[in-house]
Amino acid sequence: MERTRITVFDTSLRDGEQSPGCSMTVQEKLRLAHQLDRLGVDVIEAGFPIASEGDFAAVQAIAAVVRRPMIAALARACTPDIERAWQAVQHAARPRIHVFLATSDIHLKYKLKISREQCLNQAVDAVRLAKSFCQDVEFSPEDATRTDPDFLCQVVQAVIDGGATTVNIPDTVGYTTPAEFGELIRTLRARVRGIENVTISAHCHNDLGLAVANSLAAIEAGVRQVECTINGIGERAGNASLEEIVMAMHVRRDRLAYETAVVTEQLYPASQMLSEITGVPVQPNKAIIGRNAFAHEAGIHQDGVLKNPLTYEIMTPQSVGVPDSTLVLGKHSGRHALAIRCEQLGYQFDRRELDDLYKRFVTLADRIKQVGDHHLLELIGNTKAQAQNSAFGSNTLAAAASAGSDTKRERAVPIPPRTDFPIPFPSADHHGEQEDYLWGV
Repeated sequence: MERTRITVFDTSLRDGEQSPGCSMTVQEKLRLAHQLDRLGVDVIEAGFPIASEGDFAAVQAIAAVVRRPMIAALARACTPDIERAWQAVQHAARPRIHVFLATSDIHLKYKLKISREQCLNQAVDAVRLAKSFCQDVEFSPEDATRTDPDFLCQVVQAVIDGGATTVNIPDTVGYTTPAEFGELIRTLRARVRGIENVTISAHCHNDLGLAVANSLAAIEAGVRQVECTINGIGERAGNASLEEIVMAMHVRRDRLAYETAVVTEQLYPASQMLSEITGVPVQPNKAIIGRNAFAHEAGIHQDGVLKNPLTYEIMTPQSVGVPDSTLVLGKHSGRHALAIRCEQLGYQFDRRELDDLYKRFVTLADRIKQVGDHHLLELIGNTKAQAQNSAFGSNTLAAAASAGSDTKRERAVPIPPRTDFPIPFPSADHHGEQEDYLWGV
């Protein structure tokens, strides 16, 4: 299947940084920009230079040293913003000015207080000014998905005629649905003259949890640049998650005939670096890079993964830079996982011994959320102690019986129990697959 190349536009340093609590210093933004370069993104939106001196300095520093990807600077559709953006990126190897202006009636009336005609003229003037500085100009009609489609087509036509090389269609407030967004992209492609000569982009927010789905729908409708962030950070509920979009195309190559230049093994390192810099943790069940993305607690799942990871993992942890899968020991865990963890800690048990340990384990796991190694070692110690006591009692009774009623014989010395436990936990070859499955519960 022929695969279409999708440009990955990362806006973690701009839209992502606008998340509450995610502000970064110049050095932190520079450090993350280098990681984004290693990740292989095509465009780094480094910041909003007019916003502050710090933002300007960060964009300027990134433009000076990160040479492979395009470096974009955001600007409102006004002269001071555009001039400041150009000053920040002018020394980049591949500079881009990204201009935006709201086009929905609700924004025009309540935020900008301008007419549609004024909006149209302002957008064209801004693109032309940006084009006078920089050959690579992107334009975004803010709140495009709540903009009247006829007016949106008119604006997109005007900015293309004005020199825009990329037209981004933002779902600014996460309002659209996949089918609706795909239809909007198809409408623009059908009605806007010359749109085939520019790159159409999509920038989706996650207010309804649909950012990634909307981005993929837009790609299938003809979008060739997707704007996203590491960990899905961004204003309100965040942006489309870069790692989810990339891995959806990577794993479902049979359905999504697209590819990116992203080095997937760098996804987890990028996620970890961003979390460390911002102090904002990733939710445990976050797809691809969350703590639980490759963790298994349910016994049936653990048993399957131990036999073949493909039973419950659709990608390898190593493919996204995660060192390995983890088996979490909790009340849903089975004997198979418990035995494996005991072996890793240096202990092996036969089936009867494992049964006894497992009963104690389940009792403890019912009382606490997660059984750690220190808990498990204590259980193993208690189980061994009980086994030794039982063996001691049995050996003493056997000796007394052999002595009979002859009280003159010396009392037998009990035989000490074995402590090396040489019998390994049986592998799957020692009993049926169905038995294994049931024991996993």
